[in-house]
Amino acid sequence: MQITPPVEQEFDTTAVFTLPNVLSFIRLLAIPLFCWLIWAGHDLAAVIMLAAFAATDWFDGYLARRLKQRSPLGAKLDPVADRLYILSTVIMLLVRGIVPWWFVAILLARDVMLTLLVPSLKKRHGLVALPVNMVGKAATMLLLMALPLILIGAPTSLGWVWAHYLGWVLGIVGAVAYWSAGGLYVRELVRLNRRQVEAP
Repeated sequence: MQITPPVEQEFDTTAVFTLPNVLSFIRLLAIPLFCWLIWAGHDLAAVIMLAAFAATDWFDGYLARRLKQRSPLGAKLDPVADRLYILSTVIMLLVRGIVPWWFVAILLARDVMLTLLVPSLKKRHGLVALPVNMVGKAATMLLLMALPLILIGAPTSLGWVWAHYLGWVLGIVGAVAYWSAGGLYVRELVRLNRRQVEAP
């Protein structure tokens, strides 16, 4: 059976301080403020901030394509920022008693699993990450929609019942998709390893 290698991403530049990358840096630097807003109970401000940064996530991708500033660093920063926002949000919701520990454990375990694959990926293939797949993008979108809804739906927050139920539906579906994407990454790494062994 022929194994197809991952599609190579096209980049326009190797520059660090491009406009899209600066937007990604700002999102990363704002994570402590975002966590404080949730911890201090400024839930509406936290939701607005998360929505604004979700919009910039789309916008910096648009700018990268429009300005021809797609870079290897930018390709890494975007998923890292998304993952950190998801994990920081769910941990702060755990601190607030809004989500149960098992939900946090499910999301953390997936990222721990992928982190453990990095040494093998780097040593054998010179990569630090595989290209983001569509299932992973869908999972990220679902979780970034779910967590703010779970927050404002909590009795200790705004108490919006519809947001509570909708948030948990999206959250469970997002968690399943999150692990499905992780499984696809593992499968792709196995394919790469087999292809390397079978190569003459």
